[in-house]
Amino acid sequence: MLDIKLIQNDFENVCQKLRKKNVSEEIIENLREISLKLKSKRAELEPLQAEQNASSKLFGIWAKEGKDIAELKTKLSLNKEKIATLSKDVKDLESRLSNLALSVPNLPDDIVPEGKNEDDNVEIKKVLSPPSFDFKPKEHWEISDGWIDFQRGVKLSKSRFSVLVKEGAKLERALINYMLDFNAKRGFKEVAVPYIVNRETLTGTGQLPKFEDDLFKIEGEELFLIPTAEVPVTNLFRDEIIPSEELPIKMTSYTACFRKEAGSAGRDTRGMIRQHQFDKVELVCITKPDESDKIFDEMVECASDLLTSLGLAHRHLMLCGGDLGFGATKTIDLEVWFPGQDRYREISSISNTRDFQARRAKIRYKDGKKNRLVHTLNGSSLAVGRTLIAIMENYQKEDGSIEIPKVLQSYM
Repeated sequence: MLDIKLIQNDFENVCQKLRKKNVSEEIIENLREISLKLKSKRAELEPLQAEQNASSKLFGIWAKEGKDIAELKTKLSLNKEKIATLSKDVKDLESRLSNLALSVPNLPDDIVPEGKNEDDNVEIKKVLSPPSFDFKPKEHWEISDGWIDFQRGVKLSKSRFSVLVKEGAKLERALINYMLDFNAKRGFKEVAVPYIVNRETLTGTGQLPKFEDDLFKIEGEELFLIPTAEVPVTNLFRDEIIPSEELPIKMTSYTACFRKEAGSAGRDTRGMIRQHQFDKVELVCITKPDESDKIFDEMVECASDLLTSLGLAHRHLMLCGGDLGFGATKTIDLEVWFPGQDRYREISSISNTRDFQARRAKIRYKDGKKNRLVHTLNGSSLAVGRTLIAIMENYQKEDGSIEIPKVLQSYM
């Protein structure tokens, strides 16, 4: 959640940055209207409170001295009524502003490029070269060789579900174990978390209230299936004050993830690119503010090196303002090469949310005598299903067989 004081004290700068994220003018005007009203009511209230305090002290002095306090008593009574009315107005406006702020995205960093959508993202660099084939490479659903059963996935559930069998199931398990081991060697502590979380947890990381339509809700309960491990792992420290010496906290976690993909009708309807249920290994870090940029770079490097170890060509993209996620101040996407599609596709997304999630989830650290908000970061390391099909496409042979990368062979 945005800092309410920042909204009021530097409103024009906040608006400029929100426009960079394509926030509607209606939301911006609502912020402006409520902020100005709140500022005006506080300006009325504060002098009255100061006057009431001064008059109350004077009332006590006059009473001791035996002076006539009738007029002062009347004045105090009238002033008290005005303060009560204005205090209620201020409280109501603060509540309205806080509720609105829950649906307003984080502000982008200055280095984030301008742009409306994914077409305006900026390529930073490429890592490894795509493989060359002396035959026309196929897409993963054409070379599944019985590894992926799409029809039975639909029979069991509905479209955008699939079943992995034989070597496909083994490769998925191998990838999960390899990713967790790889991240552990980089200093990320493994945690295993619930796949079902409550409303407070999803509010803490910013999925609620704005994105409830994208979540699978448990009927009759205020519980939801998680869209990513970022949600429960970050909220492990909700409403806590972390000792300064324990930071940074670096975690990795494997979970299944569940998303309705409500806004993706007609996109990636074939194959395993966009599923309602998918596996992912996540990186989550909690840091002091002055360490978050360094940790961000470490997370990007970790995910990129993981792809490199698998021999998968990929590129780094800096997301533009219009493509930046709700809670992110900056994001680097890693896109892996899919030879069957002859294009790069997202496989990892690393984001710094700074204190946006920490303010919502009340995650703080002890800085001397003061409690300060931490910074939180998250990133995929990696989307397991997309990594699996990237291996299938990049390591395919003309006879339809698929080579297993050397680093995974012992895991198979």
